[in-house]
This record gives sequence, structure tokens and C-alpha cells, in this order.
Amino acid sequence: MCEVAQPARVAELLPRWRELPLYRAVMQNDFFHLPLIGKRELRENFPNNFLRPGQNLDTLLENKSVELEHTSGSSEERTAVLFGRGWWNAQEARVLRLNRFVAQVLDEHPRARRATLVPPVCNGLLCFSNFTSKIARTMDTTLFVNQARIPFLLTEAELARMAGEILEWSPVFLDLDPVHGAWFALYCERNGIKFPSVKFILCSYEFVSVVHRKISQRVFGVPVFNLYGSTETGHLLMENESGEMKASLENVFYEIVEPDERGIGDLVVTTLTNAIMPLVRYRVGDLVERCEQPYATNYFVHGRVRDTLLRRDGRRVTTLEIDRCFAGVNGIAHYQLRQNEAGEGDLQFIPDREVPSAGELNGVAEQIQGLLQLENKIAVQTVEKLPPLTSGKFRLTCRA
Repeated sequence: MCEVAQPARVAELLPRWRELPLYRAVMQNDFFHLPLIGKRELRENFPNNFLRPGQNLDTLLENKSVELEHTSGSSEERTAVLFGRGWWNAQEARVLRLNRFVAQVLDEHPRARRATLVPPVCNGLLCFSNFTSKIARTMDTTLFVNQARIPFLLTEAELARMAGEILEWSPVFLDLDPVHGAWFALYCERNGIKFPSVKFILCSYEFVSVVHRKISQRVFGVPVFNLYGSTETGHLLMENESGEMKASLENVFYEIVEPDERGIGDLVVTTLTNAIMPLVRYRVGDLVERCEQPYATNYFVHGRVRDTLLRRDGRRVTTLEIDRCFAGVNGIAHYQLRQNEAGEGDLQFIPDREVPSAGELNGVAEQIQGLLQLENKIAVQTVEKLPPLTSGKFRLTCRA
């Protein structure tokens, strides 16, 4: 589907959305005047807010016509989500084909195995937190290897188990949380472990930092691609073989609302293929920049709205802007930049195999200081670990 065809598809679906209690009272013919919704609206009166007349959730589940999942709870309390049976895999297959390299590999391996290493507290379809045996953690062509919320606390024995399972499973690709994946990659590097069957790596579940990407590429020696989305929306953007983030126009209608002077605004999406629980003008909670070109549209994911920092003049600074400061420095496995109430910054980082030089760290700190218009220098500290959220995800930038 092309962009010009999307308004017609939205108009075609409006009458169906109007049948759902959540939208019945507010639905009108002018799509762009519909109110925005968020997780709060999804939770209120669930599941009745999405059930059509005569439908019953218990019956739908008993008949195995729907799947009941939950968001990870990174930004708000965990939220229930309904999928049609097989919907998740179908929408994922469409978005992966936005990358020609990935599409070719998957064509060559129609039943491609994957090994998934993500926080154990997230969407039940995508990871496991209650099972320990390998058999219980294997779903069709996917093996879930991680059972720890904080990767920095993993023992050598647990990391060895994970590596051994992946070698035995012989996956075509790895599906990684970037922080968990980078920490696991460092273990593999220390022990000379390679996975010859792996052709590429997908990074998702949270913001993909340049520091994590560099480690995974260095250790595993295959392309690393950013796959962006959420449990409730499905996959939204896929990095193509040229490093550009591309939209899945068949899956989603995209809007950027309340953009700043640079065009960075809140991502609002309308899902076009989840007939059970369609999200209409849903505010994702992330900042995204849309770059229209003569023959294509590219996107830049700037990170969570709540993770933005502030310059002295009040303009927001996004996680992506801060992360770009680390592009030219090696030796950092993970970091967090905290901004206190006075606007000053405190940078903590976990070192890679070699700690960056004082000059490299000063260069990063000076870039950040300039971005935030700070008078005082950024305080830089080496640490052994950094805490995640209860979901197992991490915040690279945050305000006190």
C-alpha cells in the first residue's frame, strides 16, 4: 500500500470501528477531529470497551480466536491487549520485508529459527518469565533464552547456559533487547563464542543506542537492524538495509502531532489490521521525526516523551540527540544521563572491555554540556551496574 491510498483505507474502516463501545460515542466522519487515546482509555472498562454486541471474552479465548497479552509496564501500569489468532506473526512478517536483506534471508529459510533475548517481564507472546526448562521456553521456531531482569547480575554459568542453548538451537537470527544483547555479546567475546548460523540481528523492546549496536556488530559480525513498535500496536517501523527507518503502510496510519520547530513530535498511530482491538489515533508515548523526501519517507525515533531533558532555554533534548554524542567513542557498554532539578547533568556508564580515555570522556561530556546549554561540566562516573525499570527496560536519559 502507498501513502496516498491510506486515507481511503481509513475511511473504509471507520464504520467498523464505530461498532466498538470505545469509539461509538466519539466517532465521526472527520477522522482528524477524533480525540487522541492512550493506555488509560485501553484499560477503562476492558474488555467491554472493545467487544462487539454479543461477544464474550471468555468464549473468544475458549474458542482460541483471540490472544490476550499485556504490555510490559515501562511507561504506565501493564495494559491488556487483544489480538486475533495469528495477527502478531502476520503483521511482523509484513514489516520485516521492508528490509530487502532480511527478506532475502527469510525467503531462503522459510522456517527460520530465532533466539530471543529480552527482559522476562513483557508481552507474554514475546518472552517468558515463569518457565525454566528449555522445552517450556521454546515456541514453534522461537527459543527464549533469557530469564533475568538485570543482565549485569547474570552469573558466568547462566551466560554459558544461554550461549550453549543458542549454539544448539542454531538460529538464523537473534531477536535482542539492545542492553541485554550487548551484555551477552561481551560475554561471548570474552570466551570466543561465535554463532555461525546467525545471519542478522533484530534489536527492539527499547531504544537502540549506538553503544549497544556497536558492541553487537563487533562481536557477532552480522548486520544489526532496529525493529520499532510496541505490544499494543505491533511493529511500526523497520530499519532497511540502508539504515533508514521505514513505515509499514499496510499495518499502520501514522501521524506526528504537536511537532516542535524541528519537526519532532508525538507519534500517533491508527492500526489497520487488528480487527479485534483496533487502536484509533493512539498516542504511543514516543517522539518521532518524519522526514519526507521526493520518493520516500524516513523516520527517526527520538525516544520516550518522558525521557526528554531540557535546555536552559526550555527546549527539549531527546534521547536520540544525547545518544548521538556517543557515536565517536568506544569503551562504553551502557550509560544513563540524569538531569537534576537545577538542570545539571550526571553521566554514569558501565565500561566495555576497555574504559574510554579521559579525552574521549571529556569530548562526550562537552557535547552533552553544549546540547543542554549548561554552565557547569557534566559529572562522569564509572559504575558496575545500572538499575532497570520494573519491566526490565532501561532509561538512557531521565530527569530527577
